[in-house]
Amino acid sequence: MFSQKNIVLVISGGVAAYKAASFARLLVKIDATVKVVMTATATEFITPKTMAVLTSQPVLTDLFADKTGESIDHIALADWADYFFVVPATANIIAKIANGVADDAASSVLAARHTPMIVAPAMNENMYLQPAVQRNLQQIKLDGDIVVEPVDGMLAEGYAGKGRLPEPQEILTLSELAVYQKHGQLKDKRIVISAGGTVEAIDPVRYISNRSSGKMGYALARAAAEQGADVTLVSATTQLPDPVGVTTIHIQSAQELSEQMFAMLPEADAVIMAAAVSDYRMSQTAENKLKKQDSGQLHLTLVENPDILAQLGSAKTNQYLVGFAAETQNLMTYAQNKLKKKNADMLVANDVSKNQVGFGYDTNQVTILTKDNEPELLPLQSKITLAREIMKKISVAING
Repeated sequence: MFSQKNIVLVISGGVAAYKAASFARLLVKIDATVKVVMTATATEFITPKTMAVLTSQPVLTDLFADKTGESIDHIALADWADYFFVVPATANIIAKIANGVADDAASSVLAARHTPMIVAPAMNENMYLQPAVQRNLQQIKLDGDIVVEPVDGMLAEGYAGKGRLPEPQEILTLSELAVYQKHGQLKDKRIVISAGGTVEAIDPVRYISNRSSGKMGYALARAAAEQGADVTLVSATTQLPDPVGVTTIHIQSAQELSEQMFAMLPEADAVIMAAAVSDYRMSQTAENKLKKQDSGQLHLTLVENPDILAQLGSAKTNQYLVGFAAETQNLMTYAQNKLKKKNADMLVANDVSKNQVGFGYDTNQVTILTKDNEPELLPLQSKITLAREIMKKISVAING
């Protein structure tokens, strides 16, 4: 989103200004070009020299510092920028933005902007909740800009409250999500997605599972949220951070997964079964740890788990149902049969025996099958890029 973009980072004068250094560095690491503008009070918390070293760019603090007259700094910066960030945004700079005040370098650059802006407020909770501050933030939103809300946490005053600046990575993630959502095609749609490999207990210590990492399902949840959908992720893994902007429900077994999916089916517009469901479970889970046998053998009695995708296919009414098929041989034969047998609207098939495809990798290559179209092979690519392609196809299908 922000990679290889020109970004103006405006830093205003609050204690949280120290986080702006990490945020600028984070932008540089994703290959953005960053130019910093600081208010006079911001320079009391962090030096322009620090920001210049971190960004390898000059820092603007004074409109009249350049005596050559070759350019008008605030206009030149506004014309150069692809995006503006105000991190942190004090009550003072928020008021200036909302009311078009331009009385210093930072506010003048902001007044001249004509590209998207993300504002991240940080201040004492009492200041943040003041009606005037909230009114100004609402005006910024009405003007079409993005506000990354502060979080609850320990404030500079020594007590907890809402007003703390989110961590730099969270600001970046929330900003990316908000920019995508402005053009999302799934607003007011509810998407339910499953992810990860289910776990079936043998005893209190051991379990049956599979190699699914959950990365594809998590990427789909992120891509659906970017499209503006109300997304619920039912996850069988705890090894990945919960996606931002998504409601995540953690489960373990196939039975728990089934209960959650069917509970949400009636209100869903689309259901995506990306989870790798264990085919079998113990007929009876041992209450205590099973011990080694004198015979040197241990026999487990397994019973088949319910076919959740097939059951969803039978129960769906107007929901768009997407299934996954991870195979190691005869991919297209199995996938075509699965699409029809499970009554799915789309099937995403991949050959997990190939390098860089499927379980555990950050890349994937799949074939998309639908009832009315020829199979479409998508190239090897990152899972998030692939997820965005899949979500675009789903949005077209459910929007008619």
